[in-house]
Amino acid sequence: MEFDVDYTLGLFPILLKYLGTTMEMALWGFAMALVLSLILAIVRVFRVPLIHWLAMLYISFFRGTPLLVQLFLLYYGLPQVFPIFVGMDAFTAAVVGLTLHFAAYMAESIRAAILGIHKSQMEAALSIGMSRLQAMQRIILPQAARIASPSLMNYFIDMIKSTSLAFTFGVAELMGKAQMEASSSFRFFESFMAVALIYWVVVIVFTRLQHLLELRLNRAY
Repeated sequence: MEFDVDYTLGLFPILLKYLGTTMEMALWGFAMALVLSLILAIVRVFRVPLIHWLAMLYISFFRGTPLLVQLFLLYYGLPQVFPIFVGMDAFTAAVVGLTLHFAAYMAESIRAAILGIHKSQMEAALSIGMSRLQAMQRIILPQAARIASPSLMNYFIDMIKSTSLAFTFGVAELMGKAQMEASSSFRFFESFMAVALIYWVVVIVFTRLQHLLELRLNRAY
């Protein structure tokens, strides 16, 4: 069977209709992971009693196990143990799974960025009457954001690609639709080549945006 260029080109309009679902999962997952990772990072920086060890356990588990296993535990395993999760739909499970997984990695990046700010800045803030929380909010975190932004954007790009695992739950996104098209036509190479090119272009766009963001954040330096 020869490579069918016309079939491949005809797939792009079909697959692009599902790009919105892919991006919605990635954006929701990244937004929630950013909030959770910031909390975890601050807990670890300040070594909050007990919670610090729970945060370390969380980070260790989600960094030490495959994302696909975590998604299966969340979608198929939890409802067996906690009936409240029975009604969770596949899209929600995918977003929550991506959030929990990437928050563990992002927390370490944010923590490293915070620790990269010289301690004299915290001491100076405390000396003029700021609380540690105020110093963190007004002085430390804005500078840490500049340091952490490249790695955080890389995690966002990785999250976009990881949404492809949601098709294992039956979520109709880019990879899921490509799988359906390949199964119905037996044009597996053409179908997966088309979806690979779409992911590639999306990543190129966000990589360019990442570069522009870095230039803007580094302008003052």
